[in-house]
Amino acid sequence: METFYPIFIGLGGLILGFLADRVVMKRLIRKKIHEAEEEKKLILKDAEISAESIKKDKILEAKETYLKLKTDFEEEANRKKSQIITNENKLKQRESTISKQIEQNKRAEAELESMKENLSAQLEIARKKQEEFEKLKKQQVAILEKVSNLTEDEAKRQLVETLKDEARTDASAHIKEIMEEAKMTATKEAKKVVIETIQRTATEHAIENCVSVFNLESDEIKGKIIGREGRNIRTLEAATGVEIIVDDTPEAIIISGYDPVRREVARLALHRLVQDGRIHPARIEEIVAKTSRNIEEEIVEIGERTVIDLGIHGLNPELIKMVGRMRFRSSYGQNLLQHSREVAKLSATLAAELGLNAKQAKRAGLLHDIGKVWPEEPETPHAILGMELAKKHKEHPDVCNAIGAHHDEIEMTSLISPIVQACDAISGSRPGARREVMESYLKRLKDLEALALGFEGVHKCYAIQAGRELRVLVDAENISDQQAGDLSFNISQKIEKDMQYPGQIKVTVIRETRAIAFAK
Repeated sequence: METFYPIFIGLGGLILGFLADRVVMKRLIRKKIHEAEEEKKLILKDAEISAESIKKDKILEAKETYLKLKTDFEEEANRKKSQIITNENKLKQRESTISKQIEQNKRAEAELESMKENLSAQLEIARKKQEEFEKLKKQQVAILEKVSNLTEDEAKRQLVETLKDEARTDASAHIKEIMEEAKMTATKEAKKVVIETIQRTATEHAIENCVSVFNLESDEIKGKIIGREGRNIRTLEAATGVEIIVDDTPEAIIISGYDPVRREVARLALHRLVQDGRIHPARIEEIVAKTSRNIEEEIVEIGERTVIDLGIHGLNPELIKMVGRMRFRSSYGQNLLQHSREVAKLSATLAAELGLNAKQAKRAGLLHDIGKVWPEEPETPHAILGMELAKKHKEHPDVCNAIGAHHDEIEMTSLISPIVQACDAISGSRPGARREVMESYLKRLKDLEALALGFEGVHKCYAIQAGRELRVLVDAENISDQQAGDLSFNISQKIEKDMQYPGQIKVTVIRETRAIAFAK
């Protein structure tokens, strides 16, 4: 029995230890639960404080939004109210004006009615007097027949025979006097016809320039147009062939270039890019290509509008397109389309004064410089080239002769040829019409570009900065970097050898490689 005591004692110790452990564990658990509850209360309290803060912020934000919306609504309501009041005032003014006009019309109608009554009375008096006059006339004729023993018809025949001989003699003398006077006054009358023709054709002094100004809403847009490190503006200059000048001029960018078509493409492309807001090299090239197509459509529209305004019918579509191209071409500083329209009107007026075909004269006047807009610019004089184009498109032989002879390259065979020549001289010689310096300047820039295009591998070429810089775009597949440097040197040497120019010309050769793929 004693041997089991230790076992019982051990078991009892174990049981006591287990119970003590359970008690301790319960206390720890209760403590943990208490701490958790305390922490829960703290979290809930913090959450309530945070929610209250957020609630207050949202309420304040909602109040601010409400106040802003209320202010905007009140401003819009005041604006509309002001507009309504303005419209009401305009309507009142119109009603007052209409009332005055109605009163004036009523007074005018009353005056017309009174005048009508007066005229009716006067007509009645005149009719009575006419009847009395007829009676008196018959009485006088009867008296004369008794005195002369001749009837009225016999007296008329004798009088006519007598007057015929006198009239023949007087007419011969008058004809001689008129012929002599016509010979003496022919030159004077011709000058008078020309002067009257000039006076009846009013026109403006037109001098083309080489600069266009593009207006901006704010100077902040200039940074977008220039782009990072100037890549946007360089892409635009390379795509259009003009020089974009961004300086301190407020809310304006200057587009410089001798070719009006390039300047117009650059101006419209800039306008679209600024409106769109997406300005980067790929977008610039896309917009420039689209704008170039639009300009071609506009050229056709200008040609059609011109022939409609002048009343010229049946003109070939190719000639209409070339007429539209005149809008972007100048001759000695004078806009070619304006000059041709002016010559057409002068020719029609002068032909009408001389009793010739005014429609043919107007047609020849419009087309007389058509050879200047031929894109290939061959060595043939523009008058001969224009005549060949007119013949090709089946224009009247008199019109073709007038075009070819207006600079005396061929003999004049129709009466409208000297008219077109004279009107061309009238249009070009009036004060302010032309400027010789401008024409020579534009010719120098064109020759500069043509010289560079004569080198192998040159894709495009643009003369910018008033001819002080020549930008040459080459094909990257055919020209290497080393060859690009040699090409720049060779072009500069060719310019020094063949051209005359002030100062120096910078030759920049641009070689660019592109890889294009499409995801479908």
